[in-house]
Amino acid sequence: MADEDKRLNEEDEIDVITLEFDDGTEVEAEVMGIFEVDGKEYIALIPDDDSDDVYIYGYNEISDEEFELLDIEDDEEFERAVEEFDRITAEE
Repeated sequence: MADEDKRLNEEDEIDVITLEFDDGTEVEAEVMGIFEVDGKEYIALIPDDDSDDVYIYGYNEISDEEFELLDIEDDEEFERAVEEFDRITAEE
């Protein structure tokens, strides 16, 4: 993952991030939400690619206008984040 560009679409009030992957492809993704697991923050993104995928990344807010997305390298950490995401979405 190379670049992240967060912007607010004034018409819809939807946060959209442009994800640029290492191979140069770009995907626009809507921010579904930010949630916490074991003291770490994660972000759930819905890509605008007509799939049912949800991307989950580690999330670190640097300032009000700057943040970074972090790849989740540890399988157990990723599973905990997915389980919490599933629990939150099942409640809604």
